[in-house]
Amino acid sequence: MTQSGSLTGPIVNSGWGLFEWLLVIGPVLVLVLIIAYVLRKGAPMAGENVFRASRLSRGNRLFPSQVVISPSSITLFKPQWIGKVEESIHMAHVSSIKIDTNLLFANVYIETSGGHSPIVCYGHTKGDVVTMKKLVEKFQSDYYRTRTGQPVNG
Repeated sequence: MTQSGSLTGPIVNSGWGLFEWLLVIGPVLVLVLIIAYVLRKGAPMAGENVFRASRLSRGNRLFPSQVVISPSSITLFKPQWIGKVEESIHMAHVSSIKIDTNLLFANVYIETSGGHSPIVCYGHTKGDVVTMKKLVEKFQSDYYRTRTGQPVNG
């Protein structure tokens, strides 16, 4: 005679074991950690004149690039899976700014006076691009005005 659950009879396990739970929860946990990492790397930087590219634009799907414009320099930050690429130009070395507007987004090309390849910023809004150009022109004017001894008006 076989009894259910005896040492000689078949045992039916109605619950999941540790291995089954790890098979389900493991990949979900890894996916949540990857999403949190991507969102953290693409978070807006702190600062007053920071312009973040749209995730819908070319080259900015996971990690959108950001441009920081300060009175002394322009810096482009491009996050990567590990680390980041950072390009910087001193305000005195900016020779021209070219704006390329498309249907949805605009691109900025910042040329240097040394003839080096320009800093290219893809996927910004048209309003951000115009603001970036005005800021660079203002900071350049202030920079050269203070170098010639003229006072800078707020």
